[in-house]
Amino acid sequence: MNADRTSARGAWVVLGGVHLLNRTAPRRPDEPIVLVRVAPQEVCLPSTTVVIRWNTLGLCPAGALRPGGARVGSARIDGGDLFPDAIAGPALRELVGTGAASGLVPLCYLAEHPGGGYHAYAQIRFHPEDACFVRTTPRPVGNGPVEAMRWLDPVLAAHAESSMALNNHLRYFRKHFPGTELEFKYTLDPAPDIWAASMELLKKLRNGELEGCRPEYREEFQIHHTENHLFDVTGPEEEIGYASFIPTVTAGHVLKRKWFTEDTFARREELTPGVDVAPEGFEEYLRGKLGLQVRAMPPFQRVRYDIQCESMRTGHIYGIFFDRSSLMAEPEAVLSQCELEYLRSRSVLDHDKGEVLREMERIDNWLRDYLAARGWATEHTFYSKRSFLRDTVAARPDLVTRRRSPPATFTPLAP
Repeated sequence: MNADRTSARGAWVVLGGVHLLNRTAPRRPDEPIVLVRVAPQEVCLPSTTVVIRWNTLGLCPAGALRPGGARVGSARIDGGDLFPDAIAGPALRELVGTGAASGLVPLCYLAEHPGGGYHAYAQIRFHPEDACFVRTTPRPVGNGPVEAMRWLDPVLAAHAESSMALNNHLRYFRKHFPGTELEFKYTLDPAPDIWAASMELLKKLRNGELEGCRPEYREEFQIHHTENHLFDVTGPEEEIGYASFIPTVTAGHVLKRKWFTEDTFARREELTPGVDVAPEGFEEYLRGKLGLQVRAMPPFQRVRYDIQCESMRTGHIYGIFFDRSSLMAEPEAVLSQCELEYLRSRSVLDHDKGEVLREMERIDNWLRDYLAARGWATEHTFYSKRSFLRDTVAARPDLVTRRRSPPATFTPLAP
């Protein structure tokens, strides 16, 4: 979008030396700051996350100024030409000079507040194709014309205050409700082609059909294909739930523990990687090492497609998973589900935990309408894999017997 064809509210990508972010060198009184005027990029004001794709910006007015506001020069630069290869392009080099251009990076995204001042979003990811910014100012800063740069000192101070999160890869993530899984489930009947269902829903997120949300920045889709060896934990009372061994592609297993007496929205969860035990020793490991009373369930194979849904308004990230679980001994025994789960939050500002739940409920309503329109499900449930296996075993007790049968051995023929 051409930056000249925007609303009256201003928005800018602010460029400067990378040392202003990592403080590897002091600020210099003569170093240029570049204001690149762009169309407003945030989904709402103020949002938490802003993603800018350079080649969608169109022709942008750019002005280079000294920290005191003195103008160095101006130019009109196409967004796609700002940072080819994540290095300042020819037009930027001409504007600020070769020396300043070598360390030039996006410092922040600046959004004008209607009542005065500016919301600032620190740059946390920067690539030739795009950049991601996270809001660092809880309130607008720097009243006055943007060229006066009264916002610059508070913006740099806010960045310095959170630099250990902002300047380190993925440290800007936090997790509310640690150790607890929050999840709605939909049982899909009839079971759809979960690949096609995932691709269609992902497209809707890309197109902005879920208000305020987009696919997670550079992590929008994942594929998982695992075996699960699940044990129903029946005691002691405080340990009731399940324990599942999931083989890894390197060595050993991940042990997934969940604690719950009945299927519910919130469950305590813990993952323990690197459990080095062979399948025939799973039950003894749980009984002997962990002191659990367990009942073996038939192992199953799980194929899961994960759509990562990011709320640009709040910074909270949710997983929308389509999965298909089928018993390894009886592939026709299938549970097909869609799950909505809170994953993490991209933010350095504090947030109300209750907002996670309110927003999750809103996404759940949107997802319910999506699934109901296709005839797959009309209401969410909390139906767990443990319940599926319990119900299956109740109908087919022989499936547990098959699991406990010793592995076949090869006896050579007598000569």
